[in-house]
Amino acid sequence: MYDSTLKRFGISMEGGLLSKFDALVKQRGYENRSEAIRDLVREALIQQTWEDGEQLIAGSILLFYDHHQRNLLEEMTNTQHRFHDVILATTHFHLTHDSCLELIIVKGKAKDIQELSNKLTSLKGVTYGNFTVAPVEQL
Repeated sequence: MYDSTLKRFGISMEGGLLSKFDALVKQRGYENRSEAIRDLVREALIQQTWEDGEQLIAGSILLFYDHHQRNLLEEMTNTQHRFHDVILATTHFHLTHDSCLELIIVKGKAKDIQELSNKLTSLKGVTYGNFTVAPVEQL
């Protein structure tokens, strides 16, 4: 756990960078800079958990692919079966006649889930893959 009391600190930033940051704060609907900075810090800490392969994480693997690609469905199924212990659920969507989207919900050690994501997103026929993750234990 962490200390939930708010602490104040100052940040120095070039004017041009601050203007771009303020535009981002407004675009994303934050009420103030502090909320945006807290989210950026949380995201950086989550990214750091990937370096600790033993960290318990949960997240999703999003795959867009051409289901006509030869052997792709068989390779995807075989890969998922090899990692069955970290896969909680999968959902399959038909987007067009040729394109599918698969959402895989995962929970396990960071190193195992990263390996699964890498194997799936690198398969021939997968046109886009995205891995989102958060630590199971709160930051």
